[in-house]
Amino acid sequence: MFKKILIAEDHESSSISVQKTLEDLNISHADYVYYCDDAVAKVKKSIRENDLYDLLITDLSFEEDHREQNIKEGKELILEVRELIPSLKVIVFSGEHKSGVIDSLFNEYKINGFVRKARHDSKDLKKAIASVYVNENYLSLDLKQEVKKLNSYEFTSYDITLVSLLSQGVLQKNIPTYLQNNNIKPNSLSSVEKRLNSLKENLNVASNEQLVAFCKDLGII
Repeated sequence: MFKKILIAEDHESSSISVQKTLEDLNISHADYVYYCDDAVAKVKKSIRENDLYDLLITDLSFEEDHREQNIKEGKELILEVRELIPSLKVIVFSGEHKSGVIDSLFNEYKINGFVRKARHDSKDLKKAIASVYVNENYLSLDLKQEVKKLNSYEFTSYDITLVSLLSQGVLQKNIPTYLQNNNIKPNSLSSVEKRLNSLKENLNVASNEQLVAFCKDLGII
């Protein structure tokens, strides 16, 4: 089992939950920090002392307070510590529910496990730690189904650009101008209309407003 774990969590109640989980797994060496900057400092110290952490368990969001911070959220923290210890395993323990965000954590940030904060999260966290220890990525079955549903829509970068522009208040008729200025093709008005209509039909939404809301709920914009 993991020998040395670092937990970055700014809510004491969640830290207690993680602590109880680690005790149940007989993991004795765990350090807790409330700030991302402190987590980085701990990682650097472990390198200096040649006593590296095996696993980082981190939240995604950290509330700002009177203390000035260089790193203010979990995604930045993951990138920073992976630069320092490339082999470090990472489990995200978060209330995040958007399947698009969760999918990007695995694909872009290369996390090893995700556990959603919920009523029975300690049970999930135990499974995640055990799975990640044997080099298996962990995502609970219900979240896997949500991510699979997201991937079945097969959004392209072009689709995301169109919907993002709509979400920023750009009128559909003005989107081609943006695409042309940024050398993005196809960039004719008919192409834009055809793609947006296809998206709305596939997702069973009636308007551009509903399309934007749907994509925001998924977390892809």
